[in-house]
Amino acid sequence: MSAEIVLAHASKVFGSGDAAVPALDDINAVVPEGQFLCLLGPSGCGKSTLLNAIAGFMPLSEGRITLGGAPVEAPGPERGMVFQEYALFPWMSVEDNVRFGLDIKGLPRAEATPIVDRIIATLGLADFRKRYPKDLSGGMRQRVAIARILALDPPVMLMDEPFGALDALTRRTLQDELLRIWATSRKTIIFVTHSIEEAIYLADRILVMTYRPGRLKRDFMVEIPRPRDTASGEFNALKRELATLVMEEQQRFTNAELHGTAVD
Repeated sequence: MSAEIVLAHASKVFGSGDAAVPALDDINAVVPEGQFLCLLGPSGCGKSTLLNAIAGFMPLSEGRITLGGAPVEAPGPERGMVFQEYALFPWMSVEDNVRFGLDIKGLPRAEATPIVDRIIATLGLADFRKRYPKDLSGGMRQRVAIARILALDPPVMLMDEPFGALDALTRRTLQDELLRIWATSRKTIIFVTHSIEEAIYLADRILVMTYRPGRLKRDFMVEIPRPRDTASGEFNALKRELATLVMEEQQRFTNAELHGTAVD
């Protein structure tokens, strides 16, 4: 199956009548197989709503989403989701958390074990495989969450601000790990972030979204060669351009808050 994602007139409204809240409005985009795409924008612009629709967690109100030409109507094994809050099972060790999806698939232990061993080694978790989530730092927990998805080897990875709660050094380390994994696997990745620098550092392409209802404001291809130097003139010129666009939408969010109409 192709991992190309097509968004066709994707719209989402929460509630109805006077209580209706438009979250997404007429979003059209094609995400080619193997592309690293970042969704960028302020709170309330519908980034996570769009990601959840692509994951199949919620239906659209209008329009459609397809993956490899097939309509997205429910969650599926071809899409792996990584959340900001880790979503690990606290009673399971690192090894068992990584193995969990393979067990659910019914993969025999003899076949699952080499996969788990390889992924644990890839993410630098070998010394922690018998530990439990409570014994790990935030960065290590997020490594486990990513490892659990990679063990299932989905062609699409959906990531909802996975590094947002981490300190700057850990965040950069995991960004580099993710880029290394992506460069090897060429999975289609859609990554939600509030951080302009993170979006430029990671993405092939950045979609800037407007404040509610979420529409596509700008579509940028990031042509800066990898590895990217965050201090370079090219990097910072794009950062300034994106900051202007995002701050326009942030101001709309602030104004809505002042008037009591903001919805996250």
